[in-house]
This record gives sequence, structure tokens and C-alpha cells, in this order.
Amino acid sequence: MQGCSPSSLAARTLTVALSFLSAAPQCIPFVWLMLAGLRSVVGQVKSGQILRVACAVVKQWLDGVKIHLSAGTQCPWPAMEKEQIYENLHELLFSVMWNWQDCQEEQDKQAVLGAVAAMLEVLLQEERHQEHVWEQLLWLVHPCQEIQDTCRVAKSLTVFLEALGGTESVIPRDKFQDITSAVFYQLYDDSKQHSEAGRAQLTHCIMLQARICPEETILFLQSQLGDDWEPGCVAALGLLGALARSDEPMMTEMLPQVVEAVQRLCSDPSIRVRTAVLYFIKDLLSSNTRSCSAWDVVGHIFREFSRATGRRAAGDLSAREAQEEGALQELCMDILGSLDVSVRGMSKLLWPRLLLFVVPAQYTGMLIPVSRCVCALAEREELTGRPIEHLDPHFVSSMFQGPLLTPQTLLARLLVVAGSPVAGSRLQAAALLLMKNLHSRFHRAVGATWATEIPLLLQCLEGKDESFPDTAEFERRLLKFLKASLDTIEEKAWIEALSSELSQRLSSSASSSAEKSFLYKALGTVLGSCQGVLHVQEKLLQHLEEANAEEPREAQGIVSLLSHAADNNFHTVLATLTMFASRLCKGRNARISRRKKMELDSTRAHATRSALMLAHGSVALRASKQQLLAHLEGDIVGNVLMLYSCSCRDLQNNLALVQSITDCSSAYQAVGGSASFNPSLKSKLLEILMDLMKKYYLGMPVSPVPLKVVLALEQLSKLKPSFESKDMREMLVLCCKNIVTYPSAEMMLKIRKSQQAAQYLQLQQTALKALGRLMVVLLETEPSGGFFQNIVHVLQKSMVSSNVWERKRALQTCSQLLSVCEELQRGDACEHFGSLVGLLAPLTCDPMPASRQLAVTCLSSLLRIQAKTVNTVIETGDIKSLCEGLHACSIASQLQTTSKMARIVCRNFPLERTVDFMTAIKETIRKANGVRVRAAGKWMTTFLQMHGKDLSWNVPPILYILRSITSFAQQSTFLPFLCQAVVILTRRHTGAVMNNFSRPLGPTDSETWKRIREFCLQRWRQ
Repeated sequence: MQGCSPSSLAARTLTVALSFLSAAPQCIPFVWLMLAGLRSVVGQVKSGQILRVACAVVKQWLDGVKIHLSAGTQCPWPAMEKEQIYENLHELLFSVMWNWQDCQEEQDKQAVLGAVAAMLEVLLQEERHQEHVWEQLLWLVHPCQEIQDTCRVAKSLTVFLEALGGTESVIPRDKFQDITSAVFYQLYDDSKQHSEAGRAQLTHCIMLQARICPEETILFLQSQLGDDWEPGCVAALGLLGALARSDEPMMTEMLPQVVEAVQRLCSDPSIRVRTAVLYFIKDLLSSNTRSCSAWDVVGHIFREFSRATGRRAAGDLSAREAQEEGALQELCMDILGSLDVSVRGMSKLLWPRLLLFVVPAQYTGMLIPVSRCVCALAEREELTGRPIEHLDPHFVSSMFQGPLLTPQTLLARLLVVAGSPVAGSRLQAAALLLMKNLHSRFHRAVGATWATEIPLLLQCLEGKDESFPDTAEFERRLLKFLKASLDTIEEKAWIEALSSELSQRLSSSASSSAEKSFLYKALGTVLGSCQGVLHVQEKLLQHLEEANAEEPREAQGIVSLLSHAADNNFHTVLATLTMFASRLCKGRNARISRRKKMELDSTRAHATRSALMLAHGSVALRASKQQLLAHLEGDIVGNVLMLYSCSCRDLQNNLALVQSITDCSSAYQAVGGSASFNPSLKSKLLEILMDLMKKYYLGMPVSPVPLKVVLALEQLSKLKPSFESKDMREMLVLCCKNIVTYPSAEMMLKIRKSQQAAQYLQLQQTALKALGRLMVVLLETEPSGGFFQNIVHVLQKSMVSSNVWERKRALQTCSQLLSVCEELQRGDACEHFGSLVGLLAPLTCDPMPASRQLAVTCLSSLLRIQAKTVNTVIETGDIKSLCEGLHACSIASQLQTTSKMARIVCRNFPLERTVDFMTAIKETIRKANGVRVRAAGKWMTTFLQMHGKDLSWNVPPILYILRSITSFAQQSTFLPFLCQAVVILTRRHTGAVMNNFSRPLGPTDSETWKRIREFCLQRWRQ
């Protein structure tokens, strides 16, 4: 056989063996030859047909060997030879287990297992040889053999155990425990750094041991739970969970005992043990719910979630510990969310126990899996009522120990979660789904309404409803849904019980709680549906007294509570407000105890007065026309003024008063129609607002009060009868001073750097728009053109200001004003065309791009107003088409563009407004500098070039204006344009100019004007 390959040698060996299989066992020399040949085959062949043939040879040959060995005294082999055969079989067995453990094909695996089983039957038929097999097996798996490959050891052991499972032999208890301990130690020994494959093989070994000796394996694993060694406890829990999932008969029988042992680990502080217990519960619930009767496993899941939540909220964990607690929370949610409700006994285990965990706030995060379980139970129609004797004993015990779980308690909890945007859309949706599926648990009347409305709310959360803009709109819809539900129920006692539950929740919520804002609104909505006047008053007074209005959230909550309750209970709410307001103001000027006086003068009392003022305005906005006309002037506004008179009149009080006047005026204007507001009361409100405007003018720091006052004046001015002209003029001047003139450029820089910059700038823009609307209202109530002239006069000062921000604000106001004049087709603007053009023209080259754009917008509106007034068409198109040139960074480009605009405007210029135009240009030059002066010169020279020949009657005033300009500090920048203007006038109207220059000089004439005069006279004489 020299020169043969290992595979061909193995094949020949097997061929010989097959030829003599029937006679071979009788011949000792052939037995030795056979054993030697098989060992060589094992070392050379790894898989395939030859391996399977070799295994078949081993099985068939060992059948003959077994017969001879079991013949006792009739055995043809000497005793010494028999022992030698056993030794060689031992070697062959372990050689097969070590070399053929990596078989991948299923046929190869089965062949190897058959061969190993055949060898085990021969070796284990006598006790003295059994001991040798167990000892060699222990040597194979002993943990002290550090050099061994754990994965290969596990594979060898797997082959042995799988083969042993096919025999009738039983491992002795002590040997089995030694093997189990050795494998288990390998499994949880962290120093080994097992691969995933190695850990899986070791786990499989223990599962095979459990199949062979189930009771011993389970008892061994159970004993590890009481050990203080954490890795062993964790590994035992994982294996017990796998056994529970395997549904082994012995495990099913012993499971209650195992569950009891695991339950003792519930208080273990170790995060690994806690996690392992949860995984065990997951395995347990996936296979056998009957074993949970002695342990409330569902309750344990929730308690672990709460425990992790509390530890994370404490804030004393490291980053790693916080991450571990978060992972444990996710595991709790996953276990509950993945439960299969179709498993036998699951519905009894979950329902109605799950209801216990809906209300407590510490389980909020678990509402998503709870909702999923309830939905699944609802689909299986498992939410029907059961007799108390059929309920889970843990649930019955919990129900009698804790507070009664009423429909109102459950609904209040779910409403709060659904209305809290902080919870997130998934939790909100879970709460709504619970309401939908448990509708019969709340009230028999809501089923149809909820079946229709809740899916619409869910669509809003999922973003399917395009009309759903933000969380505030969702909250409004949710409250509307609550109101519709209460209208359906129509049970006084039920609704009052719900209001009491919400009231209790509100009282126990912290001021910083995210849900408190919604609770105020929800309670107000429910109180609005209550029929009992005394009950409504009791709850309103309770929360008015409890609320700390110094907290902005609490103050706003009080306003929300009262306004929502006023929807259907206006008179009750107003009476309660009047009662409480009187209590706050009563005795401030009378003899009262020092303690009472301190209470009434405390910051909390003043903050409460502010909140009540706001509440009166908010209630007015929700009143019907009949209610408002009957109670606004006397009760609502009267209460507001009474509260204000008793307040300390700080910023908070003043803002509350202004907002209340705004709301009351808006409400009256919306429903009043042709009704006339009390003139004396209107004048009094105007006086208060004007005093506030004066008080805060040029205040430090900048206050939002003047901006809010403009909003209030806008609404108040709409009420009939109109203000007198004197009041309107004063109002206009003060508003422009506070909104347009102020703040200064330096203050604007400070504001923009402050933390409240965005809030203030937004409020300022709102006030500017309100100022524009206020001017419109005043224009509508003052039909004479004199008021428009007042507006232009006031804005003129700001449009030529050195403050870029002031100029921008003036342009914004002017833009709104001209836009409304164009819309109303008022000709007031045409009478001031020259002045406005003279003011706007230089601003087309303002340093601020927004101001340049606004100036062009104003000029464009002015041209359209002029065209409509004289019934003509604007020549050469709209100047807005040239705006792009003004966006250029180059000053030359800006000046070139503004010159083009000047030509368009001048073609449509009414010449009777020439002096107004020149006067306005003069004002710009007097106060402006830089490119704005040059732009003014461009516009002036363009105008004179285009219309100079038609201005004979205006030459003297124009020359007077030009002469006065030469005395300004900026005259050096303007001098080229001034000289050009004089030249144009001299060429077109020589006589008139020379006549003017021939007059004696005045004492105020500047040297520049003298030189210009002398130069013109000399040229004229020549």
C-alpha cells in the first residue's frame, strides 16, 4: 500500500473490513488490525461517503464484538485480550469524538452519533469499564485544562451526550454533577472570553444533560440561584428560562418550585441579576402562564420599570449605570409588548390586572405595551366582565388594598397622558387607544362617539391630517372631544365625579409638572358641563385659593380654568370671580389686622390680582352677545378696574390690565354690532392706557408695556363712539414715540444681545403692525385730511432720524398706512405726495437693505394712489422692477438705480407739490449723511432737469431752500448737487434767478452761498 493517498488507504481498509465483518470478531489478530485501521481512518477522514461507511463499519463490527464480550465464560477471547480490546475501544471513542465533532452535513452527524452510541453500548455494559468512561469524560471537560479549546470540548461533549441519549445507560449522580459543574463553570467564567459559538455550545450541552437527567439538572441550576456569585446566578437564570421555554415535562412539573426560587431574587440590587430575572419572566410567559399563580410576574415587570425610572430620576447614577437602567426599562416594555395573548391563561393573567398600572404616574412609559395588550385582548373579546371568584387573586388583593379604580380615575389619567405633548405622540396614541378599547368600562353612552372621534385624533398624532398644525391645535381638539363626550353622558353625578378626580390630580401636581397646564383646561371643560352651581363654585374657589399666581404657569392655568368653565357656566364663573375679587380688595383701605393686611399686600396677592384681570378678559372672549352686553361694562370691566386699583401697579399688573382691556374691547367689538360702548368708561380706559404709555416712555430697561398698549388702543379705538380729534392726535404722537422713535440705536444693540431678544423683537413687530392698524382705525373714524397730515408730520421726524432702526420702523408704519390708503381709495396721500417722495427718496439708498426695500414699496404705493386719484396710468412701469439694483453692495450701483427710479417718479409728479418735495429733501440733508445725502441730491437734480422749465413761479422758494441748505454741516457732500441745481434754474429761469441774486445778502447767508451768488452774477454779466 506504499504510495497510496490517505483517502485511498482508508477506503482499502474499509473494503477489507467489510469483506470479513462476519468472521472478524472471532479472530483476535483481526480485531487488533481492525482497531488500528479504524483509528487511522478517524485521523484521515473528515466528512463524506467514506466517513459514513466507516461509521457503518464501526456499528456493524461492534455488534459482533458486543455479542462475544457478553458471552461471559463462553467468550473465545482470553481475559487479557478482552481488557486490551476495551482500552483500544476507549481510545477509538475519544478519537471519534475529538476528530469528527465538526461535521456539517446532517447525514455525517447522524452517522457519527450512531458509531459513538455503538461504542458506548459496548463500553458501558460492564461497571468497571463504565467508571473508566466517566473518568475520561471528566478529564475532557475539567475546567483546570486551560489549554483546551472550550468550543471543541463542548462539541465533543455534545456528541457524547447526544449519543448517550440514545442508549439505556445512566450517568451516576456524582459523575453527572461533576460534569454539570464543570460545564456550568466554563459557561459563566468571565475570564474565558467565550465566543458566541462557544457559549451556544456550552448551553446546548447543559440542555442535553437536562434531557438525560432533567431532575438533577434543574436542582443543580436552582441551587446556583442562592449562590452569592453573580455570574453563576445570571447564567443559571438564563438556562432555567431556556428550559422553561423548551417545555420539558420534568421542567413543567418542577416549574412552580423554580419560580418560587427565582422570586427570591426580586430585591437583588445587581443590574445583571435584575435583567436576568426579567429575561426568565419573558421565557416563562412565552410558554407557561400557569406557573405564575404563585408570583405576580406582571406586577414585577411594572415594579422593575418604576424602580429604573426612580433611579434615573434621582440623578446620582454614572453614565454607564444610567444607560443600563434605560436598557432595563426598554426590556420591561419589550416583554409586555411582545406577549402572546393567545397563550393559554394569558388573558386571565393580564386582565383586568393591567388596569392597576394605568393610573400611577410612575408607569406612564409602559402605557404603550399596555395599550397593545389591551387591543389584542379586545380583538379576542377578552375584556368582558368576570365573576370575582374567577379573577386572579393578585388582582383582587391589589384592588382591596389600593384606592378604588373608578371609571373617572381611569379616564382622568388617560386624558392627562393624551393631552401632554411632553409624553410624545406614541404615548398619547396609546392612551387614546386604551380609551377606545375600554369604552364600556367608562360609560355605556360613549361607545359610538369614541369609535368615530378617537381615530380622527389618532390621525392627527400620526400626521395624516394635513390641517393639524401643532400641539396647541391637537389640545384644542382633545378638549372639544372631551366636551362632546360629556354632552353624550349627561349624568350629573358621573360628570361631577370626573371633575373631582381631575381636581384632586390638579391639587397634587407640582407647579413645574408638564401636565398641569392641560389639567387646568380639562377641569375647566368638565366644570363647564357640570349642572351643580355650588359644586362648580366650590372647585373654582378651591383652585383660586390653592394656585400660586407668582408662578407664570399657575397664573395661566387659573385663566384657562375659568375661561373654559365659562363656556357653559358663564354666570356661575363670573359670580365666583366677582366674589373672589371682592375678597382680594376688601378692607385694603379699612381697618384690618396686620396679618390680613400683609396677606393683601403680599406679592402672591398682587400676582393673583393680575391673574384675575387676565381671567376677566379671557371670560369676556368666550361670552355670548347677550351675556357680554349685559355684563361687560359693569361687572367685567368694573372688576378689572377694581383689581387694578388695589394692585401695586408693577410690570405684571400693568401688563395684565392692558391685556384685559384688549380682550374686553375685542370681545365687545366682535359681538357688539351697532351697540355703543359707555363713552365715559371708554375715556377712562384711554386715560389709563395713555398714562401707561407716558410712564414707560424711554424706560430702562425696555418694557413690553408700550407695545401691548398699542394693541389695546387698536381694539379700543374700534368701539363706538369714536374718540375726539384731540385724543386721537395725542394717541398718535405717544404711540409713534414709543413704537417708532424708541428704542434708540444703542438700546437696540443691547436688546439684540440679550436673552429675550427674539421675544422682544417679535413683540415689536407685532406692535408695529398694530400701530399701522391703529392709524387705519383712526383714519376711518376721522374722515378729514387733517389727521393724515398729523401722521405724516409725526413720521417725518423718524424717517430722517440718524437711528437706522427708527428709520426702518417708520418705513414699516408708512408702508402699512399707504397700503390701506390704496385699498380704501383715500386721496389723503396725494395731498402730501411731494413731502412723502422727498422723505422716501433718500431712503432708497439707506444702509439697511430692509429699509431700502420698504422705501421702494412706499413709493410704489404712492404712485398707484396718485394714478388712481387723477385717473391716469403710471408712465414707464412700476419702480419695484428696479429693486434688484438696490441690493448691490456697490454704492455707485445703488445711486444709479435710484436715479432710474427718480426719473419714473418725476414723470408722474404733480408740480404743485414741488415746494413740499424740496422742503422734505432739505430736512434729509440737514439730518442725514453719506450716501443718503447723495441720493437726495440725485433725486433733486433729476426733478429739476425734468421739470425745471415749468417751475417759474416756484423759483424764489426753491432758491430759498437751496440757500438754507448751505448752512448745514453736510453741505460739503451736497455742494455739487446744489451747484448743479442753481445752474439748472439759472439756465431755465435766468431772469428770476438773477433778480433773486441781485437782492442784498442777509446776515445769516453762508459763505458758500455768497460764493455761488457771486459766481452766477459774474457769469450773467459776462
